[in-house]
Amino acid sequence: MTKVEAARGSRRSGTHDAKAILKQDPHALRDAKENNLEMAIGHEVRAYRKKLGITGADLASATGISLGMLSKIENGNTSPSLTTLQSLARALGVPVTAFFRRFEEKRNAVFVKAGEGLEMERRGTRAGHQYNLLGHIGNGSNGLQVEPYLITLTADSDVFPAFQHAGLELIYMLEGEVKYRHADKLYAMLPGDSLFFDADAPHGPEVLVSLPIRFLSIISYPEKSGT
Repeated sequence: MTKVEAARGSRRSGTHDAKAILKQDPHALRDAKENNLEMAIGHEVRAYRKKLGITGADLASATGISLGMLSKIENGNTSPSLTTLQSLARALGVPVTAFFRRFEEKRNAVFVKAGEGLEMERRGTRAGHQYNLLGHIGNGSNGLQVEPYLITLTADSDVFPAFQHAGLELIYMLEGEVKYRHADKLYAMLPGDSLFFDADAPHGPEVLVSLPIRFLSIISYPEKSGT
């Protein structure tokens, strides 16, 4: 095998490995459970049953509901009566309202007009880095905090390759050129380049090559952690 063939094989293998990691289909459509009460109830009944480690037959026996009816409830194919929901709630050890949480859960969005991002004080502000927060949604159902920033570096900005905080970070270059450090590696970044990394390692702009520099920084971390 030639070096060229080996390189091509390596690239194909890398692409295959990356695809294997991405298990979520970004184009997939969700089930109707967020918009359909029966589907939402069925999802919660099944989730609580599995959390207890019991079978459908066990739950049917404990509630006096037939296994066929329970299957219809869990699949969102029928609208259970309040009496049935009370029986399920007692058997599963949850309040009846627990079955409606997915249906009632709010899904928030934040819209920020150009130039209206909230200017924030963060650690980098002291180094002359301008942080504009582009939105924030707290107490998410997924247990994550996500902070999107537009960061601007000018002639007044200092280099600071020693940021460290919990979570993951994605940087996407919009303007200028910077050599950005992550741990022991230096990345020459131009508009259109991106860098995704574990933010617990030291990171930050080390060489401001072409000013002004503007890039998006999206930081995510567990709800109970802080940056």
